[in-house]
Amino acid sequence: MGGDKGPAAVMGGMNQFLYQNGEDGVFFRVFGDEKRLNKLLAKYPRVARNCEIIHAPNAIKGTDKVRDIIRHAQDTSMYMAIKDVREGNSAAVVSAGNTGVLMSLAKLALKTIDGISRPAITTMLPSGGGDSRVVLLDLGANVQCDEENLFDFAVLGSVYAEVIGKMGKPKLGILNIGEEDTKGNEKLQHLNKILQEHKDELPYEYIGFVEGNDISAGNVQVVVTDGFTGNIVLKTVEGTAKLIKRVLMDNLKKSFLAIIGAFFLVHVFKRLKHKIDPRSYAGAMFLGLRGFAVKTHGNSDALAFANAIRHASDLTGANLNDVIAARAHAIAHVRAQLQNDAVTE
Repeated sequence: MGGDKGPAAVMGGMNQFLYQNGEDGVFFRVFGDEKRLNKLLAKYPRVARNCEIIHAPNAIKGTDKVRDIIRHAQDTSMYMAIKDVREGNSAAVVSAGNTGVLMSLAKLALKTIDGISRPAITTMLPSGGGDSRVVLLDLGANVQCDEENLFDFAVLGSVYAEVIGKMGKPKLGILNIGEEDTKGNEKLQHLNKILQEHKDELPYEYIGFVEGNDISAGNVQVVVTDGFTGNIVLKTVEGTAKLIKRVLMDNLKKSFLAIIGAFFLVHVFKRLKHKIDPRSYAGAMFLGLRGFAVKTHGNSDALAFANAIRHASDLTGANLNDVIAARAHAIAHVRAQLQNDAVTE
């Protein structure tokens, strides 16, 4: 029931997903206003054959604050869907609703994986050439983070890159205002020092500090930062993608020769559109929880929602959380040193 386009985008997204992937792999449990959903369902017989509607009396609004809604969310479509994952009836929850409330309710209901201090929001952004991507986290779940949180995000992001992104042993960097070890605040310098000292023991290739321009250059495969900075980076990347599209369209309209040239480059433009289109990011993952929760944009259309469903389906087929727990346990001694140093200081 959430998102700017509401259940119309959800139903359209389910229909697209089933059309592209067949009707045998995924069954949907859809939470919301039963009367309104059934009316929409009549337009999508393919979806009707592959879903069950579960009536939810209330819905969380985009303007609702966590502190105001969290104690009264039991009968909302969002909480009922999350609880369905906790109870094992569904494998993952996908929502275009209120990000802050979704994160808080998911954390409350699903809990974090053993050895992980906080969950983080992550996604894969376009980077480098071809179909290369970069994993970025946190994207807004944790505005303020200490060294322990960032250390855990490195574990989460590297496993996500390896298992879902098929990146092997990924190159991982900490986002900073410069690549030199002396740059940044004491928290980042301390984390960098510990990671450098234990480089050979880490389940990823730690390359030190990276800057904002490294994200799109393809120099790094996992970038770790706090939620405040990460969210700004995400919105900047999305805004830049829209700017590129506008500039191309404006210039094509001004020249007949440009239109002719564009005709011969149509396949190049299609690849560019796919590369920079935010709808192809497949939503953001709440990583570090004991269940899978995928958040897609509030303004998601059917295509964006279909990609988010595909992402959730991929997650459920991977042994992601078990790998995260094992990696966190394997380097718990490094985390302990980080904590001890912080206490000593």
